[in-house]
Amino acid sequence: MMENEQTMSTKYDPTTIEANRYEYWLKGKFFEATNDPQKEPYTIVIPPPNVTGKLHLGHAWDTTLQDILTRIKRMQGYDVLWLPGMDHAGIATQAKVEGKLREEGKSRYDLGREKFLEESWKWKEEYAGHIREQWAKLGLGLDYTRERFTLDEGLSKAVREVFVSLYKKGLIYRGEYIINWDPATKTALSDIEVIYKDVQGAFYHMRYPLADGSGHIEVATTRPETMLGDTAIAVHPEDERYKHLIGKKVILPIVGREIEIVGDDYVDMEFGSGAVKITPAHDPNDFEIGNRHNLERVLVMNEDGTMNANAGEYQGLDRFECRKKIVKDLQEAGVLFKIEDHLHSVGHSERSGAVVEPYLSTQWFVKMQPLADKAIELQSKEEKVNFVPDRFEKTYLRWMENIRDWCISRQLWWGHRIPAWYHKETGEVYVDHEPPTDIENWEQDNDVLDTWFSSALWPFSTMGWPDVESADYKRYYPTNVLVTGYDIIFFWVSRMIFQGLEFTEKRPFDDVLIHGLVRDAEGRKMSKSLGNGVDPMEVIAEYGADSLRYFLSTGSSPGQDLRFSIEKVEATWNFANKIWNASRFALMNMDGLAYDEIDLTGEKSVADKWILTRLNETIENVTKLVDKYEFGEVGRLLYNFIWDDFCDWYIEMAKLPLYGENESAKKTTRSILAYVLDNTMRLLHPFMPFITEEIWQNLPHQGESITVAEWPTVNEQFTDKQAASDMRLLVDVIRAVRNIRAEVNTPMSKQIKLQIKAKDESILQQLETNRSYLQRFCNTSELIIATTVQSTEKSMTAVVTGAELILPLEGLINIDEEVKRLNKELEKLDKEVERVQKKLSNEGFVKKAPAQVIEEERAKESDYIEKRDAVRARIEELKS
Repeated sequence: MMENEQTMSTKYDPTTIEANRYEYWLKGKFFEATNDPQKEPYTIVIPPPNVTGKLHLGHAWDTTLQDILTRIKRMQGYDVLWLPGMDHAGIATQAKVEGKLREEGKSRYDLGREKFLEESWKWKEEYAGHIREQWAKLGLGLDYTRERFTLDEGLSKAVREVFVSLYKKGLIYRGEYIINWDPATKTALSDIEVIYKDVQGAFYHMRYPLADGSGHIEVATTRPETMLGDTAIAVHPEDERYKHLIGKKVILPIVGREIEIVGDDYVDMEFGSGAVKITPAHDPNDFEIGNRHNLERVLVMNEDGTMNANAGEYQGLDRFECRKKIVKDLQEAGVLFKIEDHLHSVGHSERSGAVVEPYLSTQWFVKMQPLADKAIELQSKEEKVNFVPDRFEKTYLRWMENIRDWCISRQLWWGHRIPAWYHKETGEVYVDHEPPTDIENWEQDNDVLDTWFSSALWPFSTMGWPDVESADYKRYYPTNVLVTGYDIIFFWVSRMIFQGLEFTEKRPFDDVLIHGLVRDAEGRKMSKSLGNGVDPMEVIAEYGADSLRYFLSTGSSPGQDLRFSIEKVEATWNFANKIWNASRFALMNMDGLAYDEIDLTGEKSVADKWILTRLNETIENVTKLVDKYEFGEVGRLLYNFIWDDFCDWYIEMAKLPLYGENESAKKTTRSILAYVLDNTMRLLHPFMPFITEEIWQNLPHQGESITVAEWPTVNEQFTDKQAASDMRLLVDVIRAVRNIRAEVNTPMSKQIKLQIKAKDESILQQLETNRSYLQRFCNTSELIIATTVQSTEKSMTAVVTGAELILPLEGLINIDEEVKRLNKELEKLDKEVERVQKKLSNEGFVKKAPAQVIEEERAKESDYIEKRDAVRARIEELKS
C-alpha cells in the first residue's frame, strides 16, 4: 500500500505525530457530549486545577486516568461528558498576585479591592491559558463547550444559594472561636489546611505566686509569650494536692493581674505538675475551659503575629522575639526555673509555611454534625459511594465520624464574598442572595469563603444547579466516577459528598477512584526543596505524550504511589516505536487493501487462528480489567499481546505466506493483519491516543476518527482453543532451540539437524502440520519428527510439554558441560515436583481450593514429572 508507506514515516517521531492531532479532534467535535437520548450518559467532572501555575505530574496522572475512562466509554457508545474547569484557589492565587505586586513595590491596599480583583482576573486568564495548552499536550478529551470556573457567575449563584440555605437551616453560624490563624497571609485556615511538623522546642517551667503569699503553683508551657493572656490556672477537682486551692488567686507574673485557680475535669493529674495555665484567647482547649468557667478572653497578639497593647511592654515585638525576651525577664524574676528540651508537633500553614497561631477570632462556621451524619448513613446503603480501593472508605468514615465544625471565612479579597451585611447602626446581620434594598445603611462582610466551599459543589454547580430543570443537571448528574489522589479525601471528596447529599439528595458520584502520589525513583515525595520535581511538559517534549501517559496509567495499582523513572518512560517510548515499526511493516504488505476488502473467511494457518484467539482473549480481559480500574494489569496484557504475540511471533510467521506464492494465503494474511491491527489500535487508543490515531488513519478503516470508533468486542467464531494449544507447542519448540543455540554460540544463520520426539501421535500430527514453521524458525538442514527417535551421543537436548528435542551438535559441545547443565535442570524440576506435591498433600489446601485449581496443580505435577523423567533418561544416555 504505497500511499500508506509514504504517510507513515520510517522513523517514529512523537513530536510530528502529536503536532496537530488535538486540533483535528477539537475541530471534529469528537469530545463534545451529544445529548443523544439513545445513548446512556457517562460523566466525569475534572478535579479543577488551581490557576496558580503549571500542571505537575500528579495532574498528568490524574487526568490521564480520566481520559482513558472517557475515551473507552465514548468508544463503547456512551454519551460522554468530561467537564473541564479550574479553581480560583483563594489563598494560593492571592499570594501569587500579591507577590507580583510586591515586586512592583505595591500592596493590595495601594490598589484597593476592585483594582486588586482586576489584577487577579488577569492572572487567572493568563494561567488558565497555560493550563489549556498543557491539557492539549496531554491529549485530554475534554468538552470545552462546558468549561467552568469556580468564580464564574453560575457557580457564584450556586455558592450563594448554599450559604443562604445552610444559614437559614441554622447550619451556618457566626461566632468567636479559637481558629487556626496564618499570620503571614493574615487569614483563618481550616483544620486540614494545617500541616503538622515535629519541631525541637522547649517546655518552660514557671512558678506563679499565690496572692495570699502562702506559696506558689507550678505550671509549664511551650509558648511562654501567651502567659500575658492567662486568665486562670486549672487543676483537677479531685487532685489532693490542689483541692484546697480551688477558688484562690495567683498573681500573674510580669502583668501583676490576679487570676483564679479553677477545678476542671479536663486537667490530667498525671501529667507534669497537674496544674495548667489557661489562655482562652490563644488555645482551643483553654477556650473551652474558659467557656465553662466564664473566664475573660485576653488576646495579646495582632493578626500579623506581633504583640498588641495587652502585651504591655512587649507590644510591637514579633511573637518569637517576644518569647526570647519574656523568657529572659521571667528567668531574672526567678519565675522561670527550668527549661526542658521538647520535640513537639507544630502546625504550619499549608500555603505560606508560617507557624500557625491558635487565635481568638470572629468567623463563619458550618455546623458539621448533621451534614456528616447523613454522609455516614449513606455508606450503609446500597447507593453508597464506592471507594476504589475500598480501604479508603475507612479513611473517609474515620474523618467524618470525628468531624469538627468547619471555619469557612477567609480574610482575603479573591474569592466568593460572604453574602452577609451588617447594619451600620444596629449591627443587625442580614444574609440573603442579594443585598438589602436600603444598601446605604448596610456594610457587606469583607471576608470571602474558603475555596473548598465552592469546590464542594463542583459536581452539581457545574451542571446548572440550582436550576434543577437545567438540561445538563437532569441528564449528567450524578456523575459516574471521581478520580483523585488520597491526599484530598478530607479536603474535597468528603465535602462534595455531604454537600451533594444535602442539596441534591443524591451521591455526587458512584465511584471514587483513588490514586497515590507521584514520587521520585527513590520513593521520595517530589518537592522544590529536594529539587526532584519533574515537569510533564519536558517529558512530553522528549518522549511524547503517549509514552508519558502509558507509563503513568499502567505503572501502579489503584491507591498506590507511583515512582517516576525516566528509564521507564524511555522503555514505553521503545514500546511505541515497536508498534510503529510493526504497523509500517503490515501496511507495506497490505497491497492497497481497502476496508470492504478485508476477508477473514479464507483458510487460516495455525498462526492466523492463534492470533485471532489471542486477540479475543485480550479484548475480553482488557474490558473486564478496565471496569475494575486495574490499568496496571491492562498495560501488562496489552504489552504482552502487542510485543510478544503480534510483533515477535505473528508478524514473523506472516512473512511466510506474504513472501510466498499462494495468493489466497496472502489475501487472508493481509486481512488478518488489518483486522488485528485495527482492533489492537482501538484497545490501545485510550492509553496512547496520538500514535493509535495516526496508525489507524493509515489502516483500512471506517469513520472519521478512532476516538469515535467502536470499542472492540469478542468475536466468538475466531476463538480456536486447539490452534492456541498447537501454537504454544510451536513457540515452546522454537524458543527451546533458540536457547540451545545461544548456549553453545551457534548463530541462527547456521543450519542445524533437529530431531523431535513426540509424546504421542496427536503431538506428532500437530508438529507435522506445522513443519514449515519449524523448518523456517529453527533453520534446520534436517528435521525428524517421530514418536521414537535415534539419538546420537553428542547432542544437546531440551524438554517441552509433549515433546523432547535432540540437536546433534558434533564437535560443538562438551559432554561433561551438557551433563552438568542437565543436572541443574533436574534439580530445578525436582524442586517443582516437591513443591506441587507438598501443596497437593496439604489437606487444608485440597479441602478449600476450587476443583479447577486442584486440577491445574495435578496437571502441573504430571507435566513436571514427565519432564524430569525425560531429563533423567537423557543424563543416563550421555553418561553411558
